[in-house]
Amino acid sequence: MLQENSITGLLFLIGIFYGSYIMGLAALLATICGTATAYLFKYDKAEIEQGLYGFSAALVGVAVMLFLKPVIWAWLLVVLGAVAAAMLQHFANKRNFPAYTFPFVLVTWLILLVCHYFWNDLLTVSTPAVVQASDSLTEGFKSFGQVIFQDKFLAGLLFFIAVFISSPIAALYGLAAAIVSAIMAFYLSVPLTEINLGLYGFNAVLCAIVFAGPKVKDGFWVLISIILALAVSLLMLKTGIPKLTFPFVLATWITLLLKNKLVPLLKRGI
Repeated sequence: MLQENSITGLLFLIGIFYGSYIMGLAALLATICGTATAYLFKYDKAEIEQGLYGFSAALVGVAVMLFLKPVIWAWLLVVLGAVAAAMLQHFANKRNFPAYTFPFVLVTWLILLVCHYFWNDLLTVSTPAVVQASDSLTEGFKSFGQVIFQDKFLAGLLFFIAVFISSPIAALYGLAAAIVSAIMAFYLSVPLTEINLGLYGFNAVLCAIVFAGPKVKDGFWVLISIILALAVSLLMLKTGIPKLTFPFVLATWITLLLKNKLVPLLKRGI
């Protein structure tokens, strides 16, 4: 979640293991493989120490174990996916391009596409979600969990605490953004089951973390980005493509473009 803090990272890992030890192991393996790739190809040491070559790789690892059966071939895809994510991250870094989690999104889409056409028996059979009573605050914490594919409240709470330790304002903005996004999704007739699971708040969490700040105008950009992220999420429903964190990535790119173009114009009084 864009936090450079080892305690934060440890709490993320604990939260993943709490939700699924298989996903926890996959996250560890993928992080090691992504980081090892960076060392092998002699990528910038400062970037390696910041964890830039492990976070998208970790997400790939968890995603593979969500969508595929935990057999030997799936573990091989965790390794290959982690290496590919690290290389894509380096490609973006060399060009000073804010890729965020796009390497994870692209690699995971590719893995799912290959499995769909050539390795269909690897794909898991989706199970119906259990409808539980929920409230806006609970949905907010679950949205934190869904950033790393965890639907349990305690995992989401751990993730929130982890971000709060690193950046209190980012954590609080993320919680507020998740609640606002869930409320908007409800009034747009999104199924309540999906809202209760945090599926329409986790991209908002990431958007808020990117644009969070102490000024009123920061809140404006957070709002713009979460509206865009929700719009992209709803549009992707028609495609059948797993949205992952792509709504966050695209919404953030658009918001950054608007911010970089609009703010200079306003300062010049145009």
